[in-house]
Amino acid sequence: MALIGSWGTDLVFSVDANSQLPFNDFKRKVKSRWATHNILQAKPRTEFQGLDQVENSMRITFSAHRGQSPRQYIDRLEEACRNGEIYYLYIGGKRVGDDKCYIESIDSDWEEIWNKGELVRASVDVTFKEYT
Repeated sequence: MALIGSWGTDLVFSVDANSQLPFNDFKRKVKSRWATHNILQAKPRTEFQGLDQVENSMRITFSAHRGQSPRQYIDRLEEACRNGEIYYLYIGGKRVGDDKCYIESIDSDWEEIWNKGELVRASVDVTFKEYT
């Protein structure tokens, strides 16, 4: 099995002969916080206040054709989001960032549903935010 990365034990990105759980469109946003102070009869002054929380996002496609149950994965991610679970995010065997992450948002697109409502394929945009 080729391990790509993980967030906790429930979300393990890997590729092997029986199951594939890759991700794509990985984005990382690092921001700083600045305050602007208005000065009478002069240009405003800016003040560096520190770093903001780092944000990581990715698109994951769950498919029954790849050996997953999309509904179970989506339910598990939503549960982790509701419960405020925090874990380190690993990609390529290396920790992404210095701190653990929580799921800030989940945006799911149910792409293929068969008769009797069976969800066969879904794409999910997950945004992880640094827990500080």
